[in-house]
Amino acid sequence: MNKHFRVSGSTFLKLEELGVRASAVLRRAGLPQGFIDQPRVLLSTEELFALWRAVGEVSTNPAIGLQLGTETKTERFHPIGLAALSTENFGSAVDQMARCKQLTCPEEILQEKDDEEWSIQFRWLLADEVEPPVLNECCFAWTLSIARHGTGTRLSPLRVEFVQPRPHVKTIERHFGCRVVCGAPHNAIVFLAADADRPFVTRNAELLAMLAPQFDEELKQQSGNENFAERVRGAVQQKLTGRRPTIEDIADALHISSRTLQRRLQDEGSSFQRVLEEARHQLARHYLNNSVLELNEAAYLLGYEDAKTHSWKKQSGSVSHRARLHGNELFLRPAQRQAGDDLCSPCRSGTRHHIL
Repeated sequence: MNKHFRVSGSTFLKLEELGVRASAVLRRAGLPQGFIDQPRVLLSTEELFALWRAVGEVSTNPAIGLQLGTETKTERFHPIGLAALSTENFGSAVDQMARCKQLTCPEEILQEKDDEEWSIQFRWLLADEVEPPVLNECCFAWTLSIARHGTGTRLSPLRVEFVQPRPHVKTIERHFGCRVVCGAPHNAIVFLAADADRPFVTRNAELLAMLAPQFDEELKQQSGNENFAERVRGAVQQKLTGRRPTIEDIADALHISSRTLQRRLQDEGSSFQRVLEEARHQLARHYLNNSVLELNEAAYLLGYEDAKTHSWKKQSGSVSHRARLHGNELFLRPAQRQAGDDLCSPCRSGTRHHIL
C-alpha cells in the first residue's frame, strides 16, 4: 500500500481561481510554501487532512469542497478521471477509480449494492482522526462530476449521507439535487442500483487501452514493494463486515493456500492472528472516531460476535465514554481504569495499555 497521497499542483491553482489564497492555506496547514510551485507533492494522511482542514478554515465559502470537486471540462480531468470517463458505464467508472486508488494513496472506495441502492464511500486507511468535512464533500462532488460528465445527463443521487452535521445543508442539496442526511453511520453518496448501468457517452476504448496497462504495471510494481503482512491486513479489513474472517477466507481472497499464507507471514515475523488484530485495531480507530457508532456496534462491525468479550463490554457506557473523552484512544491507560473494567493481566498490573 502506498502510504502517501499525490496531490497535483493544479489543486493550488484551482484554489486561487476560487478566490482562496493557496499560500494562506499552506501556512495554516503548516506545510511548505514551495508546494505551490511543484507539479505534484506527496503528503501523509495527517498532512492531507491538515491541508483540507486549512482549506475550510481559510475559505469564507462553506461550499468550497463542492466547488473543488466539481469539473465540467474533459481536458481538466486528471488521468484517473480520464480513465474512469473512458469506461463503458458509471459502475465500471467507479470500479476503475477504486482500482486507481490502490496505486496512488492509502485510500479506498467501498461499494455496497443491493437490488435498489448503490452506496459509495471513501475510506482513508491510515487515518487516526475524522476526515475533514471539506474533503468528504470534494470526493462526493468529484464522483458526481464523473457521473454527469460521463452520462451526459444531470444525474442525481438518491441522497448524500454525512456523519457530522452540515450548516450549509441546503447548498449541498441544491448541488447534488437530492436530500442530505446528517447523523448517518457513514459518509456516503447513494445512487439507485440501476444507475451503475448507465452508459457513458465519453466511452473511449482506445484511450482506456492506453491508460489501463500503465496503471496495471504501476499496481504490479507497487504490490511487489508492499510487504505481505500489509496485503493480508488490507484483505482482512475488506472482509471485516460483521463477521471475523478465517485464514481460509483471506487465503482465497489472495489466491493462495492457507498454509502458504501462514508461512509467508512467519517469514516476516508475523502471524495471521497478529495481522487480524492489527487490522481490527486500525478499523477500531476509524469507527470510534465516528461518534454515531456505539461501542457495541463497532464491535460487531469488527467481527466480535459477542460484544461482552474482548473488553468490548460497555459496563453502563463507562468504557465507551472514557474512550471518547481521551481523543478516541483505543486503550485505557492506568489512570483511566476503573473498578469493574474487563482487562487482561498485563493491564491489571499496569504494565501495558489495553486495546479495547
